[in-house]
Amino acid sequence: MKPPKLARLEMQILEVLWGLGKASIREIQEAFREPRPAYTTIQTTVYRLERKKAVSRVRKIGNADIFQPSVARDAARHRFLDEILSLFGGRAQPMMAQLAEAGKLTLDDVRELEKTIKKLQLEK
Repeated sequence: MKPPKLARLEMQILEVLWGLGKASIREIQEAFREPRPAYTTIQTTVYRLERKKAVSRVRKIGNADIFQPSVARDAARHRFLDEILSLFGGRAQPMMAQLAEAGKLTLDDVRELEKTIKKLQLEK
């Protein structure tokens, strides 16, 4: 099953859940750095993720529902990356150039990327 299209905050919430395994909405909110999104913003987004079948309720403790991710981290990240790449015509080079111009990509990053590409080619 292809993971759903996810917004930035949805991916951030999933990152929290992948790290914690299971969490309440309050625990998810507290995992964010200051300034944190409002509790109701997290709640609305978690419910949206539930409708998209990206998270599921696993139990209830008192009034708090406990959620866990229903999609694999790699699958969701690949889908998210595909959407980002689509902004650059589906090509990595313009995105890499933009990252370099913004100071977010260093020569060390490029060298590590070369090692990864070589390793992947050898595995094929």
